[in-house]
Amino acid sequence: MEDKKTVWLYRVIRSLVKFFTPEFKIEGSHNLPDEACVIVGNHSQMYGPIASELYTPGKHYIWCAGEMMHKDEVADYAFQDFWSNKPRSSRCFFRILSHLIAPLSELIFTNAHTIPVYHDNRAIAAFKESIALLRDGNHVVVFPEQHIPYNNIVYEFQEHFVDLARLYFRKTKETLSFVPMYLAPRLKTIYYGAPIVFRPDSPIDEERKRISQALMDAITSIATSLPEHTVVPYQNMPKKDYPKNIPLTVYTAEGAEIQ
Repeated sequence: MEDKKTVWLYRVIRSLVKFFTPEFKIEGSHNLPDEACVIVGNHSQMYGPIASELYTPGKHYIWCAGEMMHKDEVADYAFQDFWSNKPRSSRCFFRILSHLIAPLSELIFTNAHTIPVYHDNRAIAAFKESIALLRDGNHVVVFPEQHIPYNNIVYEFQEHFVDLARLYFRKTKETLSFVPMYLAPRLKTIYYGAPIVFRPDSPIDEERKRISQALMDAITSIATSLPEHTVVPYQNMPKKDYPKNIPLTVYTAEGAEIQ
């Protein structure tokens, strides 16, 4: 049974977060199908999960690093993922901070609309839970970026989230759509693009690549079609190094820039 005090405290924190963070407008909501779908977006550091929790239309659940739901695992994960690139002079402070946020992280992420995701033998649980929620008509939100630059808008996607569509088709014989989402904190807006539909008759390796590539390109296209603005990147870096949405910069496989 849920701890009423914990739920009450989470609701207070959620209200405070909503009050102190920007309110996001929604553009392109007509691209979200009435039935279940997977929404795939740029992480935009803390803004992605927060904005998706507060403003995603309809019933939805967000893939979240499972380590952020267990206070014994939060500190190591948070420091490595959020603050390991900070200047050496400030790393001690952020190491301490990573321990201080552990109880709060566990409280928030276990009460929010989240699905814990791991990169070990617990990974299958996220897929099983996601399929069950999709079959109930929920949207599932995924932020699949990894630490490899793709262009000045997004980082390369980890591709295995596409397997949700294969598993969903096996269970329901229905095809699943992936909706690209561009989160623009500086414009205080979430943009949804046209859905990309899974092809169940194609090899899964091809579909992983096709859908991931199409989503990265769709998000990039949305971003570069907008007025010039600062992009909040996946990678933590000094704000002075944040890229602009134009002109477009692409990268080779080795990470070298090509203008």
